[in-house]
Amino acid sequence: MDSDRPRPPAVQAVLFDLDGTLVDTAPDLALALNRLLLEQGKPELPFHIIRDQVSNGGNALIELGFGVKVGEAGQAELRQRLLELYQDKVAEHSRLFEGLEQLLDRFERHPIPWGIVTNKPRIYTDLLLRELRLNPGVVVCPEDLGVSKPDPAPLLFAARQLATPPEQCLYVGDHLRDIEAGRRAGMQTLVAGFGYISTAENPSHWGADHLAHSVMELNAWVMQKIA
Repeated sequence: MDSDRPRPPAVQAVLFDLDGTLVDTAPDLALALNRLLLEQGKPELPFHIIRDQVSNGGNALIELGFGVKVGEAGQAELRQRLLELYQDKVAEHSRLFEGLEQLLDRFERHPIPWGIVTNKPRIYTDLLLRELRLNPGVVVCPEDLGVSKPDPAPLLFAARQLATPPEQCLYVGDHLRDIEAGRRAGMQTLVAGFGYISTAENPSHWGADHLAHSVMELNAWVMQKIA
């Protein structure tokens, strides 16, 4: 984070990453992985170990659980079964991070357009948002443009859909690729420090405009930016 930057313009739209930023999806993804492990005769993994890898997607979870990397024998089949198990219970335990509902309510009243830019496939994203009754102004998934973060194209597309210049958008995420994508798009960036960040990472070095360690801190910082 760079205190020498000139003061950015007021935020007119807010874009969120999904898993580990807006919604706590780790419980259901951990459930799916542990169900798969049991199916394969392997012991379950502790939740905190799985949580650290959730933002890295299904391939990372398969490598965590089975030690099998992309392209290796059996990996594709294991990943497909993991996704089937996840789709079956995509929102059994997943919820908005506590406190973010108040921020979204404020966006509705203000009003401030908001959206989601995620690397999560469309089928699971739509199921999750429907179950949680979330209605963002735009949702961008990898299938929409054929690219994923850290490519800035999905963020720029979302900004166009919300009719907001990139420099007046804030992108919130819990992974280095989120901040890289936001910066490359010319947006203001905020780290959701309460998300799925492993202890081996140091998000204060990611170059974001701010690092929020809690939802309360995130809400206060965002409200200051849109005031």
